[in-house]
Amino acid sequence: MANTEASLKEAMASIEGTLGVALVDYTSGMALGTLGGGKDFNLEVAAAGNTDVIRAKLRTMEHLGIKDEIEDVLITLGGQYHLIRLLKTRGSNGLFLYLVLDKGRANLAMARHQLKRIEAELEV
Repeated sequence: MANTEASLKEAMASIEGTLGVALVDYTSGMALGTLGGGKDFNLEVAAAGNTDVIRAKLRTMEHLGIKDEIEDVLITLGGQYHLIRLLKTRGSNGLFLYLVLDKGRANLAMARHQLKRIEAELEV
């Protein structure tokens, strides 16, 4: 099992094209850990903003009577992929991993696979 810091480092190192990664609590909007980003991309602000995406989707599913779980959410921009993966491991209720990828260098299928593996090893 890996802690938050080790998991974020693993994502940065093992997922090709990663620009930044965060572990986020969508009940509070707070990032529990971030790595990457930079002066042109504030991961704390992005993490807080993406909590609204998750909350909106969960509300929509509730209104529609969908009795299922969100696995991940993909937002495709011109030059980036933003991947939000809700954690399903024990003790991680209300948390998601947020991954920002360079669209030109990333392999989306491999990134999803790697993020799922990192999630399985993460101990919160």
